[in-house]
Amino acid sequence: MAEDSVFERATRFLSALRHCQILGLKLHSASREGLTVILPYSPQIVGNPLTGIIHGGALTSLMDTACGMSTLCVLPQFEVCPTLDLRIDYMHAAEPNKDVYGFAQCYRVTQDVIFSRGFAYQDDPEQPIAHVVGTFMRLGQHVRGIKRGGPLAAVDTP
Repeated sequence: MAEDSVFERATRFLSALRHCQILGLKLHSASREGLTVILPYSPQIVGNPLTGIIHGGALTSLMDTACGMSTLCVLPQFEVCPTLDLRIDYMHAAEPNKDVYGFAQCYRVTQDVIFSRGFAYQDDPEQPIAHVVGTFMRLGQHVRGIKRGGPLAAVDTP
């Protein structure tokens, strides 16, 4: 699978998820080695207005999305792969007024489950905000998600 097709497929997938649209998530990079998604800082994702700190739920959505999307980097064709388990270890709060990057990669693919890991960071990947590990169930190519107005399977069509 070509690197451009991974980026293209991941971009289409991200644009099909309503919660990602609301959060303003954007794809930064995608390849066979993993992908990085950006959570832009905005007042809507602030958990504490006094400090400007991003709400943990927004960071959880970022990392669940990044890990789930990393399945696109290793599978030859789109499959619906819902989250089975997700563990996030928060290392420190994200700094206010800065975007957050979520990197994820798949490190094992079985017939039924895909295993992923990653981290969230702002300026320096060596200073992560959080570490994440997740497992995703493979439902197969024949199962398609539903997008408002049509099938999510469109992420595979040119």
